[in-house]
Amino acid sequence: MTRRDAGFSLLETVFALSILMVVALGLLPLGVLATTTTENQGHLMARTTEYAQDKMEQLLALSYGDSTTDTRVFPAPSTGGTGLAIGGSSNPATPVDKYVDYLDVNGSLLASSGGTAPANWYYKRVWSVDSPGTHLKRGTVTAIVKSAVGGTGRIPQASVSSIKTFPF
Repeated sequence: MTRRDAGFSLLETVFALSILMVVALGLLPLGVLATTTTENQGHLMARTTEYAQDKMEQLLALSYGDSTTDTRVFPAPSTGGTGLAIGGSSNPATPVDKYVDYLDVNGSLLASSGGTAPANWYYKRVWSVDSPGTHLKRGTVTAIVKSAVGGTGRIPQASVSSIKTFPF
C-alpha cells in the first residue's frame, strides 16, 4: 500500500475540526442575537394585536346609536366621548382627538388631555368609525408600539376591522 492510499492522518483531522469549531463559535453570537430580536419583536407584535382586539371588542359592545360613551377611559362613562359616532382615523401618524388612547409598557390605560400623548406611553391605539352602507358601521382599530426592539427595525403595528349592524 502506498502513502497516497492511506487516507487522512489524525493530525489533519484535528486541524480541520479546529478550524470548523472557530468558525462555528464566531457565528454563535449572531444566532443568539437573531433569536432574541425575533422573540422580542414577536412579543411586541402579539401585544399590539391583543390591544387592537381589546379596543375593537370595547367598541362592538356599544349600542349602534351610541355617540357619547368615552371609550378612552375604563370603565367607560356614558358622556364625553364619541361612542360609535362617525369619525376618527385608523392612521397612527394622524390621530384624531377622542379617537385615540395610550397604554403604558404594561398595557395599562394612561390619561391624556386634549389628544396630547402622555410622556410615558408605549402603545398607541387609534380607531375610526365609518358607514359603508345603510344600517352598517365599520370600525377599524390600529395599535402601534412607540419603538422597535433596540430602536431599529420595523415598528410592530396591528389593525383589526369589524362591521356592526342595526338593530344588533
